[in-house]
Amino acid sequence: MAQGSLFVCFLNPLVIMCLWNLRMIYYSTLNAGNGEVYTWGWKECIPSGKVLGEPAVDKEVNDGQSSFLAQQVSPHPQGSRSTVGAVSGIETRAGEDSAKRRRVSSAKQQAESSSSGDEGLSALPCLVALNPGVRIVSVAAGGRHTLALSDIGQVWGWGYGGEGQLGLGSRIRMVSSPHPVPCIDSSSSLRKDRAMGLSHGCPGSEGQGLRVPGNYVKRIACGGRHSAVITDAGALLTFGWGLYGQCGQGSTDDELSPTCVSSLLGIRIESVAAGLWHTVCISADGDVYAFGGNQFGQLGTGAEQAETLPRLLDAPNLENMHVKVVSCGARHTAVVTDDSKVFCWGWNKYGQLGLGDVIDRNIPSQVSIDGHVPTNVACGWWHTLLLAESPT
Repeated sequence: MAQGSLFVCFLNPLVIMCLWNLRMIYYSTLNAGNGEVYTWGWKECIPSGKVLGEPAVDKEVNDGQSSFLAQQVSPHPQGSRSTVGAVSGIETRAGEDSAKRRRVSSAKQQAESSSSGDEGLSALPCLVALNPGVRIVSVAAGGRHTLALSDIGQVWGWGYGGEGQLGLGSRIRMVSSPHPVPCIDSSSSLRKDRAMGLSHGCPGSEGQGLRVPGNYVKRIACGGRHSAVITDAGALLTFGWGLYGQCGQGSTDDELSPTCVSSLLGIRIESVAAGLWHTVCISADGDVYAFGGNQFGQLGTGAEQAETLPRLLDAPNLENMHVKVVSCGARHTAVVTDDSKVFCWGWNKYGQLGLGDVIDRNIPSQVSIDGHVPTNVACGWWHTLLLAESPT
């Protein structure tokens, strides 16, 4: 197995750590690999559930020191496990007791803050309670909402939904527990007033609902206030905030339910990423399509004009390139090609493009990675991480 290296883009990419078998990069929401999901951070985005800590601490809190935790815990079919190890390096009993009291006090304060409705942060991972038998294989975290994808292609959502980013058909401001998102049914039909490219193969006749191609969802992505999913047939659906055209529906309307991006029908979409105001997707042919806000060049079109419909990037730097990975930050974008080239564009105030300066780019610009083979990339709001392997 080749050794994996993690790079952070700060003006120029720097190796910050080396790990064996490093494959995925997560933040705020974690798929544990056994079908369970953990979340942490802003409590508004965390479903009601148990704050995990030391096993002994959990027992004491549940035994009466916090009625809130006892009321909020939902049983999980496989049971729950703590991800925080026991305190180590404490030499005396007094020290152990003191540490335990501090942790109990911290857990109690967090619980009381949640029960009183105060906004705050959860520093410890919380196990998300789902229906029995639901096994999660992928998660995506947005600005204030979360989507999770099960092993049978069902999408679940929770958090803030005021712009429709949860896809539940209305402007629900708060969903405190996971709800199924109806992506492939009659409510997820094509927008008939905007339908384009129907000759590419979406069944239906005038006056009838047009069914979304596919039987289940295989990819999910969350932006600041919008979401995107891809079906097994390669259809792209978007929902949520549309002010800058980031839903790709040809307008700036919000989409309250998952809606097929009809201009891409006939083009099999394999991957999608969402930023604060923009969306970028990759086709099976390795082409890149971008739409939404473009104030900092994050679409890579060479201009600053927003795009309300998907636009194929035909930049010279991407000519004859087959893109396989895409990630979006708040206002920047990064891709990795089949031949392990990395391109970034958009906002660069903090050096997040890894180009050696802080100048914005409105076209894809290649990042130099000497002595390593890039395999994956992940953009944070204002930074970028790159996963690369050492040459064998």
